[in-house]
Amino acid sequence: MYDSGQEPVRDNENRLSRRRVLGSGALLGAATAVGTTVGVGSGHGDPAGPEVLGAGGVDITLRVNGRDRALRVEPRVTLLDALRERLDLTGTKKGCDQGACGACTVLVDGERVNACLTLAIMVRDKEITTIEGLARGDRLSPVQEAFLDRDAFQCGYCTPGQIVSATALIAEGHTRSAEEIREWMSGNICRCAAYPNIVAAIEDVAR
Repeated sequence: MYDSGQEPVRDNENRLSRRRVLGSGALLGAATAVGTTVGVGSGHGDPAGPEVLGAGGVDITLRVNGRDRALRVEPRVTLLDALRERLDLTGTKKGCDQGACGACTVLVDGERVNACLTLAIMVRDKEITTIEGLARGDRLSPVQEAFLDRDAFQCGYCTPGQIVSATALIAEGHTRSAEEIREWMSGNICRCAAYPNIVAAIEDVAR
């Protein structure tokens, strides 16, 4: 039973109401998308809005191994491809290209990152260190020397990423035990299974 002043809601009216709601939501979503920019913000509080980066090339400067390197890249170019293909720093390896193997590990402001998952334009104002930047002239870094002394590699493809990651791990202080070293190096895969020698090399430097 209905009150005398109340009309029953018919199915077709209910469906029409849902369509209107969904249609309104779609229009709102489209309006939001139109107002959204794709790119990297200028970071300077520009009232005109964030910097919009399209599909064309962008002039950037990367500070790599203590040197400023100017290049023009598309916004979609990864740091890994910029290093290898544009700056000829091929020590950083392309393995899985999915952030799963660690072969492309570099340091950005001292922290480990997967270069294959990092866009070059994201690190324009940061200090980037690759395997080529660890040595001082002809003198290898302590971690590089330890890897040689311990024969901590076989094919060597993962070794640059292992050494860069180990360098950061030691600076982070995660060397209190072999188990801790293995845990904090777990993002770097060695398909040749040289893990015992890698851990031993890190322990040598950490002592």
